[in-house]
Amino acid sequence: MKKLGNFVAGKWIETEGEGQTLFDAVTGEAICIAGSKGVDFQQVLDYGRNTGNPALRNMSFQERGRMLKALGLYLQQHIEKFYRLSFHTGATRADSWIDIEGGIGNLFSYASLRRKFPDQPFCTDGDSVNLSKTNTFAGHHLLVPKEGVAVHINAYNFPVWGMLEKIAVNLLAGVPAIVKPATLTSFLTEAVVREIHASQILPQGALQLICGSTGNLLDLLTSQDTVTFTGSASTGLKLKSNPNILRENVSFTMEADSLNCIVLGEDVDPSKPEWEIFVKEVRKEMTVKAGQKCTAIRRIFVPGNRIEEMSKSIFKALAQTVIGNPVNEKVRMGSLAGQDQRKEVRDQVQRLLASSQIIYGSMDSVELLDADAVKGAFMSPLLLLNERPFSGEEAHHIEAFGPVSTLMPYKSLDEAIALSKKGKGSLCSTIVTSIDEIAKQYVLSAATHHGRILVLNRDCAKESTGHGSPLPMLVHGGPGRAGGGEEMGGARGVKHYMQRVAIQGSPTTLTAITSVYQAHAKQIVDEKHPFRKYFEELKIGDTVITHKRTITESDIAQFANLSWDHFYAHTDHTSLEGTIFERPVAHGYFILSAAAGLFVDAAKGPVLLNYGIEECRFIKPVYAGTTIGVTLTCKEKADQELREGDTVQKGIVKWYVDVIDDSGESVMIASILTMVRKKS
Repeated sequence: MKKLGNFVAGKWIETEGEGQTLFDAVTGEAICIAGSKGVDFQQVLDYGRNTGNPALRNMSFQERGRMLKALGLYLQQHIEKFYRLSFHTGATRADSWIDIEGGIGNLFSYASLRRKFPDQPFCTDGDSVNLSKTNTFAGHHLLVPKEGVAVHINAYNFPVWGMLEKIAVNLLAGVPAIVKPATLTSFLTEAVVREIHASQILPQGALQLICGSTGNLLDLLTSQDTVTFTGSASTGLKLKSNPNILRENVSFTMEADSLNCIVLGEDVDPSKPEWEIFVKEVRKEMTVKAGQKCTAIRRIFVPGNRIEEMSKSIFKALAQTVIGNPVNEKVRMGSLAGQDQRKEVRDQVQRLLASSQIIYGSMDSVELLDADAVKGAFMSPLLLLNERPFSGEEAHHIEAFGPVSTLMPYKSLDEAIALSKKGKGSLCSTIVTSIDEIAKQYVLSAATHHGRILVLNRDCAKESTGHGSPLPMLVHGGPGRAGGGEEMGGARGVKHYMQRVAIQGSPTTLTAITSVYQAHAKQIVDEKHPFRKYFEELKIGDTVITHKRTITESDIAQFANLSWDHFYAHTDHTSLEGTIFERPVAHGYFILSAAAGLFVDAAKGPVLLNYGIEECRFIKPVYAGTTIGVTLTCKEKADQELREGDTVQKGIVKWYVDVIDDSGESVMIASILTMVRKKS
């Protein structure tokens, strides 16, 4: 029988000995053997730290982002192979789409995120801080990639997405990964890693794979390493309590299965679109992946006077779900991942029945299409009813990780909020309501106990990504039982794999360190206007100090007529009493425009266009008779790769604009961007 490989230290090795036999969740047939016996985990860590880490940390964010994009495009060419293997996990094609193409989508999302970072291996964090009276001493925060590895211990339910959603983040940050998928479905993860290796897109040591036990891996980690865990709260607690993890202060992020809930607003009745929206969301979350999702809805809260009507609606929806062999296109719900998982779900349901009753489905039988209920790990969707949710506690602390959910009544929105919190922390909660005031009250009151809250109504339901879909640009995690961690979240997730350090020094020194111009740093002034320089020629600190211009009453009046901005402070001498203005003040946007008129070099040159304004602050009023001048300084540069159809090589330049009046004080500060042609 085929043995799965472990990809470590740049090569594939099979487990020594018999290993663990893995089975087809639909037919019960043995398909392969997995294990990690014979893997030297110290060698694995050394290879990641000494080979993968330097290769990645020496790449810029732009290079890492383009690497992720290339990897996503490559994997898209092999998705049919992954789909065929995914059927063995019991997943339908729709289930597998979430896992496979959803995972690849994360690569593209984080590839695009590179535009939020500089063309450097590191980045600044926040704004600089002036620490002196004469502007000679300042502070800033810097983020650099950690020098260790990211160890990802993943769950069995998403063997592709679970890996790709995590490595996309650490690779963009410049840190290599060691992936340990749940052994049960590791055959699919292994197939994806084989394609990643074949692509030769990632540098050596950037990704390693362990298909069996982690052995003594956790005992060998240091403070430069990071661990992420997805799975049960009990297993996560055991791993997090590893003495070496505690002793070395290893960063440990846990995303645990939780008792997520959905609430039907008191305003919703069967005549409203929100009723059907609610029913569809419940059915979807009970049947997609056969309910084997960490974000699946486990608790359903409905106003007490709507329980019977809602029960009938959910019955009808569930009855339309065809269960069976996921290869069959008519099937909408496949099997659980294995016989052990089905036994575990049944055991947990028995515990839930201490305070609930089954009102839909059967523990012992299920009607199947093109499948054998004895050989396959199939299970009927089970809807339970707990009529006393405040006294029957089981539904709030026992999770059956399958197509199981419990319906419970509430009397008021305050009760619904209190019930939602009894889960002691979840990954996601949803409220379905057409009244924004109800949504606001629920969100603000329940937010302390949920990592994400979805508000569903007729306005957003059509394009909503749904209750159970974590998104790469939003945090995925939650407080309490849900693990207390935050994964993904756009730039927030990237920073998790980087070390933040406060730096202090002169503005000139900080400019040299950060490659970002700091206010009051020394400037480079030469005869050549910066707008006459190509992208490669520009240096951080290149500056032009403009000639001056005196603002007149005519300027203010003409700008008001041109812009149609006749705000009283600019045009009405009689309405200034009680304001901060002594007399009519120049429009802020006129000062910005006048500044551009002073610093722009008009002749055709390397500057292609104005790309936008990132920030602009008007610091001091400018009255008629004030003379202004501008200091324009090259603040930051970012390379821009060619897009399809482009022929002009270019980059984006951020400029620091300081408008100064005749007393030497700043009246306006802005950051503007231009697109600048390359010389090559």
